[in-house]
Amino acid sequence: MKVFLSFVLAVFITSGVSQSRAQQAPPNPEPDSRYKVDILEVVGHPDDDIEVAAYVAKLIEQQHKRVAVIFTTRGNSGGNAAGQEQANALADVREMEARRSLASYGVSDAWFLHGSDTPGADVLHSLEQWGHGAALDEIVRLIRVTRPEVILTWMPNYVVGENHEDHQAAGVLATEAFDLAANPLAFPEQVEAPRERLGIGNYGEGLRLWQPKKIYYFSDTTHFDFLHGKGPEYQTNDMSPSRKVPYSRVAAEAWNYYKTQNDFTDAQLKEFTEMPVRLIFGKSLVGGSATSDVFEGITSAPVAYTRARGYVPPAPGLELELGGPWAFYHAFWPAHNIEHLDLYSPEAQVAPGETLWVPLLIRNDTDAPKQVTLRSTLSSGWSQKPDATIYTVPAHDAYAIQLKITPAAAHKDTWQTLKWSAESGGQSVGSVTLRVDVAANGLPQ
Repeated sequence: MKVFLSFVLAVFITSGVSQSRAQQAPPNPEPDSRYKVDILEVVGHPDDDIEVAAYVAKLIEQQHKRVAVIFTTRGNSGGNAAGQEQANALADVREMEARRSLASYGVSDAWFLHGSDTPGADVLHSLEQWGHGAALDEIVRLIRVTRPEVILTWMPNYVVGENHEDHQAAGVLATEAFDLAANPLAFPEQVEAPRERLGIGNYGEGLRLWQPKKIYYFSDTTHFDFLHGKGPEYQTNDMSPSRKVPYSRVAAEAWNYYKTQNDFTDAQLKEFTEMPVRLIFGKSLVGGSATSDVFEGITSAPVAYTRARGYVPPAPGLELELGGPWAFYHAFWPAHNIEHLDLYSPEAQVAPGETLWVPLLIRNDTDAPKQVTLRSTLSSGWSQKPDATIYTVPAHDAYAIQLKITPAAAHKDTWQTLKWSAESGGQSVGSVTLRVDVAANGLPQ
């Protein structure tokens, strides 16, 4: 018994010595708090930030919110109303304009990605030009750096007005990044802990996973009636306590820094900046309704990664659909749980005398090849090329039809509805319609 007690005492003493010699690990280094923001805007071009500037300026001044902006391009294309600089030189000028404009209402941090300003209407074209994966890599990284609670971005949809492909591409990338920034398998090198934090020639970016809590969209569509009740609206006539002018005026003064793009008359600028800032609800991981305040339900506590639905393949069968950006969006929205952004029937815009590109897609998700007959119903005086009507589609494949549609001059400044239908073996395989605004908007189709 005495031997046993001596053994227990020895073990206890040894354990106590061991505990007293244990070293406390240093605190885990926190992310750099200088760049933590409440809102991260993801937009296409220098000057896009003006779309929500009145709302953001009020948040910064009255609620002390922190805001940063990602521009997916540097604005290297388009006219120059201030000088003759073009291309890369124009991009340099526009980046300086943007930084000064943002600083005028309290935004100090902005990043410019490497996408080329791509005027057009097909979102897939911008994503191709920018390098979709590389651009997404950068936006995910900046979300992990800035750790925003809310993301504001352009609406990923093709409607008249909101048919600039760079705007749409910014919205697509922001949505994808919202769903990936807390996923450890998305760009894992970014969240690899550095082996030697204070060393030279190290690897591992040392970022933390981050799940934003809400995403909202905005749009410059020509017809806002469809957007009523789809998200919160904020008036712009509230007065700035420090400036003694309404926030619409703060936005107008911010716009005036963009001298190279100063194509608004005073009356147009007044109308644009005095309109309410209309946001379109994307999704929330902290509850609330579509029209509730942007920051309702948001606290400083982080939230867990929430996996989006992901791509769901179509059901077996034979189907006719609009291709290109329309087909992309019909798969993209449900994959990211934002199918309620299907707000408009498909539409496009073309100037009289120009040609409208219309992609159609015949999908054959069956085990046998199919012969499909396509029929067109166009407005009087319109023409279509090519004029083939019979297509053979292999099993588990798709046939992409690239149509060129020429409108009738008599239909200038009107909306026209075009229709295509298909049948196979005497059975209908569906039809599609496209509303077309016969008007110029400066963007090639």
